[in-house]
Amino acid sequence: MEREPGAAGVRRALGRRLEAVLASRSEANAVFDILAVLQSEDQEEIQEAVRTCSRLFGALLERGELFVGQLPSEEMVMTGCRGATRKYKVWMRHRYHSCGNRLGELLGHPSFQVKELALSALMKFVQLEGAHPLEKPKWEGNYLFPRELFKFREYLDYDDTRYHTMQAAVEAVARVTGQHPEVPPAFWNNTFTLLSAVSLPRQEPSVSSFYVKRTELWDTWKVAHLKEHRKAFQTMWLSFLKHKLPLSLYKKVLLIAHDTILPQLAQPTLMIDFLTRACDLGGALSLLALNGLFILIHKHNLEYPDFYRKLYGLLDPSVFHVKYRARFFHLADLFLSSSHLPAYLVAAFAKRLARLALTAPPEVLLMVLPFICNLLRRHPACRVLVHRPHGPELDADPYDPGEKDPAQSRALESSLWELQALQRHYHPEVSKAASVINQALSVPEVSIAPLLELTAYEIFERDLKKKGSEPVPLEFIPAQGLLGRPGDLCAQHFTLS
Repeated sequence: MEREPGAAGVRRALGRRLEAVLASRSEANAVFDILAVLQSEDQEEIQEAVRTCSRLFGALLERGELFVGQLPSEEMVMTGCRGATRKYKVWMRHRYHSCGNRLGELLGHPSFQVKELALSALMKFVQLEGAHPLEKPKWEGNYLFPRELFKFREYLDYDDTRYHTMQAAVEAVARVTGQHPEVPPAFWNNTFTLLSAVSLPRQEPSVSSFYVKRTELWDTWKVAHLKEHRKAFQTMWLSFLKHKLPLSLYKKVLLIAHDTILPQLAQPTLMIDFLTRACDLGGALSLLALNGLFILIHKHNLEYPDFYRKLYGLLDPSVFHVKYRARFFHLADLFLSSSHLPAYLVAAFAKRLARLALTAPPEVLLMVLPFICNLLRRHPACRVLVHRPHGPELDADPYDPGEKDPAQSRALESSLWELQALQRHYHPEVSKAASVINQALSVPEVSIAPLLELTAYEIFERDLKKKGSEPVPLEFIPAQGLLGRPGDLCAQHFTLS
């Protein structure tokens, strides 16, 4: 194709080819010149070619000049004795198919402008194919959607786009995992990015929002019902989560599972296998998995007797020093908030935390001590840990810190002597917080929310800003000389020479 140098020259040359193809079928071969520019290395030339293809095939779709039906092979039609019009439409439909494939490839182009323009062109084709279908419906009222063009994750506010995104994601995961024994982490991360972008409405909308406009809506279309969207959403996530994922991806999924995934599933209890598998991985993953399990237990009547045993097992010295400490204690406070928990269970948690508090830093103690006191406020039966009238004298602590089952730890037979030891802590605020048990505990709980993310730096800064009420007296007689006054004991027995 002859053209002037520069982007403006390419634009004028493509414009001439476009006008020629739309003006006369005898100029159809000019389409090859337009498609050839899509293969260019120059970013601006590609953008001009994408705009031209969008206008060209958009006009051909509206005119009805593309073959409708199951597309036969180009070679078979061209060598046959069919009419010229049929040959032209089949040939042009194949060019349209080539254009769509190339636009799909351009979605991975390094340039954001090229990717955005290719995406816009594909979405235009989706909309136009919906208005002018290239496939014949199998029966009256059959819902057609041009899924062959669906290679992106935008426009998800539309019901039809969202529904077919979920179906396409399931097929893509099945295809890739079937073809490759070792799926690269990049695929799983990209899939998670797409899946996490899908969000369903909380309730059935009064009017369906379709990207591909329809003159009438059929009640038999699954795409028009929120119930079917929930089923597709569930199938999409379960087909993804059944595979072995990278550990980093487990954490990303678990962070959104409780508020983004579980509430939108048709049957949330089907997540139990994934959550229990994640719970066995330990560390932060176990905690995040317990959050999802707690929702299933609390809202969906799931039976999971090992829940509190798993939570109890997460209490070790490292929990005070990890970056998810604030989230851990926020969730632990939520899990232990019910007043219907047995006294032996609550006593085991209070005792374990008190034992761990002996070696905890001050910023943690200022949060853990109110946490323990709140447990005693919620469960009066556990107050025997701090005051046991007529109790037996103990030669040793009956509590077994190595026992994994809180029911067998004998915590309720013990006492919180650790809190009394912490009353002699070097930090005055910790000593004050531990001394709360010396008086009757107040009825309202102390909110630990402001203390969850307290740091040593904040405590230090707070101490620096404190102002004493009066100066502290040190010595009423000023010292004279290095060894003190002449009559002092030190000056009597030592001299400097």
